Amino acid sequence: MSTCAPEALSLTQAAPIACDVAIIGAGPAGLMAAEHLTQSGLSVHVFEAKPSAARKFLMAGKGGLNLTHSEAFGPFVSRYAERSEQLRPWLQAWGAEQLVQWVKGLGFDTFVGSSGRVFPTDMKAAPLLRAWLARLRSQSVVLHMRHRWLGWNDRGQPLVQSEQGLHTIDCKALVLATGGGSWAQLGSDGAWLPWLQAKGVEVAPLQPANCGFDVAAQDGTALGWSTVFRERFAGTPIKSVVLSFEGGKGPAFERQGEFVVTQTGIEGSLVYAASALLRDAIAQHGSARLTLDLMPQWSAERVLTELSKSRGSRSLTSHLKTRLGLDGVKTGLLYEVLGKAGMADIAQLAAAIKSLPLTLAAARPIDEAISTAGGVRLEALDDNGMCVHVPGVFCAGEMLDWEAPTGGYLLTACMASGVHVARGVRRYLGCMPMTQNA
Repeated sequence: MSTCAPEALSLTQAAPIACDVAIIGAGPAGLMAAEHLTQSGLSVHVFEAKPSAARKFLMAGKGGLNLTHSEAFGPFVSRYAERSEQLRPWLQAWGAEQLVQWVKGLGFDTFVGSSGRVFPTDMKAAPLLRAWLARLRSQSVVLHMRHRWLGWNDRGQPLVQSEQGLHTIDCKALVLATGGGSWAQLGSDGAWLPWLQAKGVEVAPLQPANCGFDVAAQDGTALGWSTVFRERFAGTPIKSVVLSFEGGKGPAFERQGEFVVTQTGIEGSLVYAASALLRDAIAQHGSARLTLDLMPQWSAERVLTELSKSRGSRSLTSHLKTRLGLDGVKTGLLYEVLGKAGMADIAQLAAAIKSLPLTLAAARPIDEAISTAGGVRLEALDDNGMCVHVPGVFCAGEMLDWEAPTGGYLLTACMASGVHVARGVRRYLGCMPMTQNA
């Protein structure tokens, strides 16, 4: 039985393509694997379904390309949570320091921002990608755009569809770097899952990671904000708050930062940092309850003291602004959660300002997420990154079952996995170079 997509069977047969190593996916993991493989003299062809390479990389860099993070290795590797130990050797061999040197080798300088994140000096992704693709072509890497992978034929040969028809690929090794399932319009659509499962590769279901969430309505009967709050505050950032969550596995989460009110809930950097815990709690319990400290710079006693002072003829909204400096979206959020009766109770209001409960009912759809969790289980791969049950097939990048927060950790590990797999392919083919860092 064929393991390719059914629609591929009726396509016109096109000329086969021969190479030493075929790479499916022209994102950071696939391109990094190509760069390291071609250094061994192997003929390397990269196949990409979209008209151009690394579209998600470019999209992620629109607001400033966060390359990696400058923190020490111990805290850095801990960001990969339960997969930290499996990713440790990848990142020890090629991590944040090597990524920065790689960028400099392409002719670009970097700087460290106030948060410790590392960026190219001009903040842009496009010039870096252009230089990278030019170097890959100069190294004889062949890039095939608009070539969509469709699994394998009955003889186990990879199949790709182009405008010319259906090509078989004759290769000694196949590297899959197809991405996860988020931002499908940019190429990561998760279509590969059933093809690998059919070959006996253990795959964890894809889930949204670094994602937003829908809030539960206060009456418990629906999702989302009230019409008044949504129409007034959707798209508004909530700054300088502490988000706490104790319902997950392991230590409680507590971090200061900011997030954004959406049409149905919340998203943004502070929410993304806790998203794995929140997502898993919703899956287990049906909802997740977090708390927000709207004034982390003030003690609970000071908040209560200021609120208890007479407001005279001023409205409560004016009193909050005058005494506490609270207004706008933070005041709106208090009204949304407490209602008028709760707002009128000074003790309850003071407590809510320091610990406002917010119930999340669902993660946003996977295609809206910055990245995905799930994918090919690391336990399904050997030390070279090759599928145990499919000799000669290697996997890299976001399609693997690991996740990380934003802050450069995603990109660093994707590229590190590309280097790891390239070395694994060379060992598999018996062409490991003499120098370890090649």
